[in-house]
Amino acid sequence: MSRKKPRRRNNLGYYIKEGVSSIFTHGFMSFASVVIIIACLVIMGSFLLVALNVNDLVEDAEARNQVVAFIDDSLTEEEARGLEFQILATNNVYDATFVTRDEAFQAFVATHEEAELDNLDEEVFRHRFVIDLDNIAYMQVTLDRLLMIPGVDAVRADVAIADFFVSFRNVIVVVFIAIVGVLMLISVFIISNTIKLATFDRREEIAIMRMVGARNWFIRWPFIFQGFILGLTGAVVAFGIQWGMYGVLVDQIVRLSGGNMIQPVSFYEVANMMISIFMGTGFVVGTLGSAIAIRNYLKV
Repeated sequence: MSRKKPRRRNNLGYYIKEGVSSIFTHGFMSFASVVIIIACLVIMGSFLLVALNVNDLVEDAEARNQVVAFIDDSLTEEEARGLEFQILATNNVYDATFVTRDEAFQAFVATHEEAELDNLDEEVFRHRFVIDLDNIAYMQVTLDRLLMIPGVDAVRADVAIADFFVSFRNVIVVVFIAIVGVLMLISVFIISNTIKLATFDRREEIAIMRMVGARNWFIRWPFIFQGFILGLTGAVVAFGIQWGMYGVLVDQIVRLSGGNMIQPVSFYEVANMMISIFMGTGFVVGTLGSAIAIRNYLKV
């Protein structure tokens, strides 16, 4: 007669029930863990939003900060137009638009209507190419290459502004990475200590379960669910706080700037990315903290 195998209790309902029970058993520490996670995620999210806005400014600068290549006066219009292929073949050049001497003159007149232009001769203007770049980080190198093209007499661009935006973006990215690393370590440490309290209270039960042959994962899962729930709770609350804070801040910025000078990135545009990052971070922090906390109690 065959012996029936003992029924396993390692089901999802059991894990969740034990995890939730442990959260309420150590209510204060659980609350502290969630608060720390919220604070860390809001700080991390704030820096991420700053980085996204800075990157948006850099992209806007790339669109606005065009390079103007002036053509030598000795070249005819047809010869000047013939330089387009060489300019477009230059690395980092995205597009080039040829502007004739007359078009440049008319554009100047349109933007200086109140100036005395009677004695201004359009011949003082030169044929030129208005050039868009792929990446303003390499603007100076591109300018040097453009000057090497025979027939290009001079180039004009706001290199200082481009360098400022690029440097600012790089600094923000480095600071963001450093802060995220520190905040994740803090969150893991707090979650780990919370789970350690739960495992300490149940150390005798864990020891008995180990002696009767319970598998490590059967013992570990309730604590992992505890950390998982704490992490995701903090992530959801942090996302709501971040949304509200950013909305208020954007309204103030738009109001003070008149809605013309600064256009911050809309939270709706990055909401899916933000919630994914928050939930992912909460999951990693919660499960990692739990795994670290329970590890020593599984050694017999």
